[in-house]
Amino acid sequence: MWRACSCIVIAFVCALGVGGRAGAQDSVEAFYKGKQVNIVVGSSAGGGYDTYARLLARHIGNYIPGNPTIVVQNMTGAGSNRAAGYVYSVAPKDGTVIGAIFPGAILQPLIGDVQVQHDPSKFIYLGSANSDKYVCFVRTDAPVTSFADVMNRELIVGASNEGGTTRDLPALFNNVLGTKFKIVTGYAGSREITIALERNEVQGVCGIGWTGITTMHPDWFTQNKIKVLAQLGVKSYPELQQIGAPLAIDFAKTAEDRKVMELILSQSIYGRPYVLPAAVPGERVSALRKAFVDVFGNTDLKTEATKMKLDLDAISGEDLQTLVKDIYATPTRVVERARLALAAKSQR
Repeated sequence: MWRACSCIVIAFVCALGVGGRAGAQDSVEAFYKGKQVNIVVGSSAGGGYDTYARLLARHIGNYIPGNPTIVVQNMTGAGSNRAAGYVYSVAPKDGTVIGAIFPGAILQPLIGDVQVQHDPSKFIYLGSANSDKYVCFVRTDAPVTSFADVMNRELIVGASNEGGTTRDLPALFNNVLGTKFKIVTGYAGSREITIALERNEVQGVCGIGWTGITTMHPDWFTQNKIKVLAQLGVKSYPELQQIGAPLAIDFAKTAEDRKVMELILSQSIYGRPYVLPAAVPGERVSALRKAFVDVFGNTDLKTEATKMKLDLDAISGEDLQTLVKDIYATPTRVVERARLALAAKSQR
């Protein structure tokens, strides 16, 4: 008799669990049906972040219950901190706005001096589209031919603003390694920086993703217009290793210098993060996180990415949430040194 009752209880509890999951799924589907979800990109149209976001937008709606329409909007400014602040403080907290921000907008509030309107440790993370491989490259007629040369000769590089890798990484190298980058800020995004490079307004760039630059300007490589000086990550990338590009981190003179660089260069691990405001209902977060992971298995998306030469190496929202938590638990001494390493004022 006891066994029979136990089986009935277990069956009832299981039914409640299944019913609860089905109810949550139905609730999410009902919410998103007929809705529009905006992906707010913290850079200008035509750049690498925008390209990835638009690729994602063409497919992810099919994986979100209710199949909402996905629209990409560009919100430039402050190294994507403006877009991050909008998502954090202003955007609806219902799961209809997703931020596609620079990784610097996650790290910069921890180690930067500029006041921002968001707390990265309180974002909900959907994931990252890839682990980016940042590079430092120059025109072939620039006055330097190697990363070591920049220790002794000035090189003019184009950049966005504080919080953007194109500004923060050369500032890091100036302060920790003693390089002589002259940083020209104020460009809206990678597209504008590369136009400035073509016009010879600047001689190089440090902090643009390798896949982004090969997608935007494949002719630069076939026509030998640029030279890669260094890889700007914590691990070497085989394709860049093959062309003889050293790791900038290997120029660190002490173990602590290397730890400071590792903290700042950790941005390459979560190269293209997507975030939600903190108050989005849990069942919608779960649905969006699942959609983010599942969409990268889509054959059409992968085919498009291959044709566009986009590198896909997605990180789940749960894994990225843990990574950001660990970053914000970095020892104070390393954080303070990293803050000082980014303190140099850019020039315009």
